[in-house]
Amino acid sequence: MLIKKNLNKFLLFLFILPLACQTREEEPKRPNILFAIADDLSYPHMGAYGTDWINTPGFDRVANDGLLFTRAYTPNAKCSPSRSIILTGRNSWQLEEAANHVPFFPSKFLSHVEVLGENGYFTGFTGKGWAPGNAGERNGEPRRLTGPRFSDLVLDPPTDQISRVDYAGNFKTFLDEKPEEEPFYFWYGSTEPHRAYEFGSGVALGGKSLDMIDQVPAFWPDNDSVRNDLLDYAFETEYFDRHLMDMLEELERRGELDNTLVIVTADNGMPFPRVKGQAYELSNHLPLAIMWGRGIQNPGRIIDDFVNFTDFSPTFLELAEIHPDSSGMAIMSGKSLVSIFNTDASGKTDPSRSRVLIGKERHDIGRPDDQGYPIRGIVTEEYTYIQNFETNRWPAGNPETGYLNTDGSPTKTVILNQRRVEGEEHFWNLSFGKRAAEELYDRQKDPLCLNNLALHPEYQNIKDNLAEQMVNQLKEQDDPRMFGNGDIFDDYEYAQESQRDFYTRFMEGESFNTGWVNDSDYEKDFEE
Repeated sequence: MLIKKNLNKFLLFLFILPLACQTREEEPKRPNILFAIADDLSYPHMGAYGTDWINTPGFDRVANDGLLFTRAYTPNAKCSPSRSIILTGRNSWQLEEAANHVPFFPSKFLSHVEVLGENGYFTGFTGKGWAPGNAGERNGEPRRLTGPRFSDLVLDPPTDQISRVDYAGNFKTFLDEKPEEEPFYFWYGSTEPHRAYEFGSGVALGGKSLDMIDQVPAFWPDNDSVRNDLLDYAFETEYFDRHLMDMLEELERRGELDNTLVIVTADNGMPFPRVKGQAYELSNHLPLAIMWGRGIQNPGRIIDDFVNFTDFSPTFLELAEIHPDSSGMAIMSGKSLVSIFNTDASGKTDPSRSRVLIGKERHDIGRPDDQGYPIRGIVTEEYTYIQNFETNRWPAGNPETGYLNTDGSPTKTVILNQRRVEGEEHFWNLSFGKRAAEELYDRQKDPLCLNNLALHPEYQNIKDNLAEQMVNQLKEQDDPRMFGNGDIFDDYEYAQESQRDFYTRFMEGESFNTGWVNDSDYEKDFEE
């Protein structure tokens, strides 16, 4: 009898063993994550969106094999605050010093890369990580907000203005060093298409022609200088995309692509007047494509839901099976995108994703007492509503210090010269002039946000309703500006000592080379 019982147990074991092995083999692994972020690139400037003067096969492949998002927004259109939002899942007005450009990053806020690294992920980055600013220390060591750096490999770029970092080569080194059983998180931070550009490179090296651009945005003059500037921007965008394509092909060669979540986006809009650092459509509205062969249902979909950059961190933690409460990132404003991955639907998949909030505090230097230009706004399917809290200040920086919240460029020079030489103020006003306390734009009729409807009586109810929605949501998020404490953002110090009290020292004759504007941008003799 005993022999029979043991035989039955042995036969049962032989039956269960293959099932157990199969279960272990089929148990899904936590996905790898490749986060590719361009520096200063606006929606819709990718081929997948129909822009035919920019060739982006890498981005287009991610969109075709995954999801293409048409309404992805950063709440703050400047490098370090936007990247702070991505890394923490919190809006900039919830991040204390990190609401500003070039800040000290508060020690109390963890980045999702730090958390993933402490929970079994092999992490790293190449190129530009979180910057500019001072990340401080954690546990007595310099903080690695985007992981350890992999930027040793260099190459000869097509122009002197393009980074020498071999982004794709450094990614291969990262993969070579990754322990076999560990999932990875890699931040590919291109410095393109950030300025400066080699003028004419789009035509000379990119094989482009000025007539490829069907229409120059109506807030800039349409001339050869501006068209060349746009094509140079396109050429650098394509450089970012070529390295992305190389990374996708490397993952495919290694058999890792199917289990890698690939996200491709940018930190803020293009480095042109009225865009980067401002709060209009090309400023905050950014390209976004996501692929994950093993994890996205019905790939090839177009998603029209509003997506906020606060949504990335909760997405990564959910996929990594890390509970926010145990991670140190319990309070996040964002909402995971996993439900969009799991549905078969296209278009609008989640009714709650109907709007985003935008805003800014202090960006670049150049105002008295290191003042910023505080803005809050709300973007819905039809409208953009903006409040400018300090209308006596210059929105792009003071004229005498060079409008330092707008990078130097041929387009900027054309606009400034037209005002000086020809008295043409239309384009100057749109990019550099002072603004009304409230702005309202009907983006269905006015996608570039040129016609302010805030003072039109027939839009009063719409404006008031949007303002109420915005304020209520900001109060829920404990925005200091909603409780009369907005000045705190001007009191935070720049992380770089050379930028503190720049205005006073500059006006007293101290010599500076800011490095991102032209000498002709400074207008010390400016008269309103």
